[in-house]
Formats: sequence, C-alpha cells, structure tokens
Amino acid sequence: MSKEIKSTLPAQQNYYLTGFGGNNDSSLAKYISEIQKFPILSAEEEYNYAKKWVTDHDEKAAEQLIGSHLRLVVKTAYGFANYGLPVSELITSGNMGLMEALQKFDPDKGTRFSTYSSFWIKAEIYDYILDNWSLVKIGSSANKKKVFFNLTRAKRDLGIFDNHLSDEQVAKLANHLGVSEDDIKEISNRMALRDYSLDKPLNSDSDSSDVLSTIEDTSIPSIQETLEEHEFKTKGLELLRKHLNELSERDREIFVARRLSDPALTLETLSQKYNISRERVRQIEERAYKKISTAILNDSTKKISG
Repeated sequence: MSKEIKSTLPAQQNYYLTGFGGNNDSSLAKYISEIQKFPILSAEEEYNYAKKWVTDHDEKAAEQLIGSHLRLVVKTAYGFANYGLPVSELITSGNMGLMEALQKFDPDKGTRFSTYSSFWIKAEIYDYILDNWSLVKIGSSANKKKVFFNLTRAKRDLGIFDNHLSDEQVAKLANHLGVSEDDIKEISNRMALRDYSLDKPLNSDSDSSDVLSTIEDTSIPSIQETLEEHEFKTKGLELLRKHLNELSERDREIFVARRLSDPALTLETLSQKYNISRERVRQIEERAYKKISTAILNDSTKKISG
C-alpha cells in the first residue's frame, strides 16, 4: 500500500483498509456490516471528491471516495474465494489496489473511479494469489497459470460439471484454453478445494442476512478479461489516433462528429457547417470509416504476422 496516501487518512479509515481484527467469520461479518455505512456515490460525487483529492489533497474527500468503494473490494475478493486463501487477506490485498487506484486516478479522463479502481483491485488480489498459493508456485509456467485461473470458467462454458474429468473432457478443455492435456490434468487434480459459501449467514442467527446480499453487485469481469480489455482498448486507441491524423481536417472532423461523439452530430448540422449536402456528409463519413478500419486491420495483421 502507498505509505504516502495511507498516512494522510484518518486512523478509522486505515482500519477499514488494513484489517478487521482477525480472520474469523465474526470479524469478517462485522467488517462487511460496518462498510455498509459508507454511501454509494453518484458519478458527479465521485468526480467532485476525486478532484478535491487530486488538486487539494483533501483528506475528507479521499475518505469518502475510498469508503464508498470498500464493498466493491469485498465483492471482488469473494470472486476469488475458491482459491483457498483467507477472504480477509484477499480483501486486504484488494484494498491495497484501491489505494493504488486513488494514487493514479485522473478524474478528468472521463472514467468512473469505480471502473478504474476495479482493475487495480483485481490486479492486487491476482498478485497475492500468485505469491501465496503453492499450486501456482508449483505450476509456474504461463499455461499452467492460465489453466489455474480459467479452468472453472472453461468447464462452465463447455457444460462440464464433473470434478473427475474423462479423457474426452480433458481434450475439450485443452482445446478450449489452448494448452496441453497434461496441463489440464495436473491443475484439475490439484484444484480440489471447497468454495466459500456466499449464502452463509453473517452470524449465528439463522434469520440474518447472508454475505452476498449485503454486497453491491457490480458485475465485474474476471481479471483476465479486465487485463485483455484494457490492453485491447489501449492498442486500439493508439491505432485510431494514428490513422485519424492521416485524414484531411474536414474528413477527420466529420468522422469524429459522427462516429466518436456522444451524441453524434446530425447530417443536417454538418451539412450546414461545411456547406455541403447531407448525402455528401454521409459519403465522407463512410469513406473515412473504411479508410481507418482498413488501416487499423492492416496494422494489426502486420503485428500478428511479425
């Protein structure tokens, strides 16, 4: 965790970030109950608090921004609970990612803090699992790690629900994940762990709320999906910027106004601006789109073949 940011927050906030007084169920239940006190922020509130933190290093703003996203960390941590590590430690690691996100977040780039921080939260939890589960240390190759983090999803995609895989099922999973059958067999045999029940009550009272019902459902994708999406968007944006600059000024402005603006400008508005017909605007838009699409596709093909 960033010592610089951690030291600026009140002691109470550091409690929420670094530990719950133990790893037992009651401590975790108490923690989950307490973080519900922080309100979920609107996009405008997120921006205002983030802006105050970035420009003025406002401690109260940081406290509100971090506090409102602690339940996001818990939700994410439970997504990794079946790897056999203490959920409380996964949460602590996720909180480190949340703090890292606060340190690096730029509110003026148009991204919600909740979206931005989810990447850092999952990255920290992912690293913690890699560092602390012996399975990943034993299976240190990239393919074994790939199987480790994606086997359950792959089995669900293929409709395989057996713990003991047949040779045919092993072959299907190996083909689906692009790894060897030996990797599937080795990792599958080691993954005999019991999932933490999200339906377990928060305390001994049978009528009490379960863990899952107290956590906001943010429908966050897996860590691999997040990383792949981030890489895809970054590379795509680089190529888009490159080839936008190859268009004439008018063609570029029309393309951006029609394809990259929200809301998109109408053909009528652009026809009046450039003193051309609406059909001509449409033709320029289509021509620019085809030119950029072809150029990006050619660049991508060259990188793959190279």
